[in-house]
Amino acid sequence: MAGSGKKVLEILDETCEKLGKRYVLVVEGAVPTAEQGVYGGMGTGEDEHTMLEWLELLGRDAMVVIALGTCASFGGIPAAGENPTGCKSVRQVFEEKKISTPLVNIPGCPPHPDWFVGTVAQLLAVGPPKPEELDEHLRPKMFYGRLVHENCPRRAYFDEGKFAKRFGDEGCLYELGCKGPLTYADCPLRLWNGGANWCVGSGSPCIGCCEPGFPDMFSPLYEKIIDVPIPNIGQFWVRKSGEGSG
Repeated sequence: MAGSGKKVLEILDETCEKLGKRYVLVVEGAVPTAEQGVYGGMGTGEDEHTMLEWLELLGRDAMVVIALGTCASFGGIPAAGENPTGCKSVRQVFEEKKISTPLVNIPGCPPHPDWFVGTVAQLLAVGPPKPEELDEHLRPKMFYGRLVHENCPRRAYFDEGKFAKRFGDEGCLYELGCKGPLTYADCPLRLWNGGANWCVGSGSPCIGCCEPGFPDMFSPLYEKIIDVPIPNIGQFWVRKSGEGSG
């Protein structure tokens, strides 16, 4: 929020009391849950509530909730590794608290402004996205419907088996750690900074920041994913699903 202080807290309270099911809650950042969520909060004294408490209070009675960014969508960097603050995604909190409010994830580290604005515009025009308009991770298919790899301008190098060995070399960046074959987002088509460029366009591999496994599953970022057979890269997710089903 642009505002701060007591006035903002009054607005939040008023929203809960008067606008039930008529407001959209946008959550940015992972939700700390360890020690009753003490690691993230708003307000002081009697007005103090943890982020976890605010999410449950506002999320339960919202028309729809938008988790903005990879941290809110999937836990992201705060939930990586040992995760001492118990950070979780909005979806995880909703499942634990049995909150059934419609949820839309807009991941990205950071998310592209168009992904957020486009989602809000659609919501205002026709209402919350239908289940078939979201993927299994609750991402809008209109932005996250295809692999980065499918539209990458270096795809021809991949098909030819021409791989860059060092940064700055001509060729596909797969062997330098590119996660484009595993990442769903329209970055190659939409571009960033007003259409100026994007990660691969500036010589960096895609780091997979829009995926649930970021960053743990994709680290080290600049090393080849050696367990993904070429060209059957789609089998990576099949294998991961099989590992979790046992």
